[in-house]
Amino acid sequence: MTSVVERLRGDAPVFSVEFFPPRDQADEAVLWRAIRELEPFDPAYMSITYGAGGSSRDGTIRNIARAATETTLVPMAHLTAVNHSVAELRNVIGWYAAVGVRNILALRGDPPGDPYGEWVAHPEGLTYAEELVELVRSLGDFCVGVSAFPYGHPRSADLDEDTKYLVRKFKAGADFGIAQLFFAPEDFLRLRDRVAAAGCDKLLIPGVMPLTTPRTLRTTVKLSGAPAPKKLLERLEPLEDDPAAFRAEGIDVVTELCERLLAEGVPDLHFYTFNRSKATREVIRRLGLVPARA
Repeated sequence: MTSVVERLRGDAPVFSVEFFPPRDQADEAVLWRAIRELEPFDPAYMSITYGAGGSSRDGTIRNIARAATETTLVPMAHLTAVNHSVAELRNVIGWYAAVGVRNILALRGDPPGDPYGEWVAHPEGLTYAEELVELVRSLGDFCVGVSAFPYGHPRSADLDEDTKYLVRKFKAGADFGIAQLFFAPEDFLRLRDRVAAAGCDKLLIPGVMPLTTPRTLRTTVKLSGAPAPKKLLERLEPLEDDPAAFRAEGIDVVTELCERLLAEGVPDLHFYTFNRSKATREVIRRLGLVPARA
């Protein structure tokens, strides 16, 4: 199984895609339509997020295994410590290895139902993402990714403390980091500079979500943990009652963001797809990231 890092070592920039686990059979059909539509574009890797429990987790495990065995894609499995004992985590990691998945995004995870709620570790589980990184690395030849926060994790006192914890995850064995959503290229570039200044040269990848509707803009604000800049709102808010115009301007905004990031040498653009492929395909075509055969 090819590793994420191997896929990012080429001379040209690439893109990757992230999906979320289906809730039912209808959702699963939507997910697989998006996967099949994006497969010919040869993303560097694809991932499926890991829910807080129950059927969501089952959907992640089942569908990442299907991607590993039924597609040409390089799969990366998400894994969180939420509501898991160490023994359960070992079982999941072993199951991923058994189906050929060797790339894992190791996340502590958010408290179920409230991403900003109080974190409570499983009594037989783990407390920090770096512990999960260490566990994954101890169980086999895995390529491990972690999350990074351009504006700092909500529980970090400041950016210096946040950078310290990110570097600790790298020192624990992580190979790369994927940045949560942000609004301006400088926000990601400052994160990259902070990590480099701390003496760490690990890969950092920007997370990007096409702004196709007012809802996706609100989601970006929520997931980033920062207010949207005035300039962005001035471009998009007047168009909220015109879906076609909002979508067109939102795609322009995201394309401009990606162009600047590529100019600054990022190796990969990681697209949050919401299990739809059209907007991602539009942006990667405009950026020239499409293989000749697609």
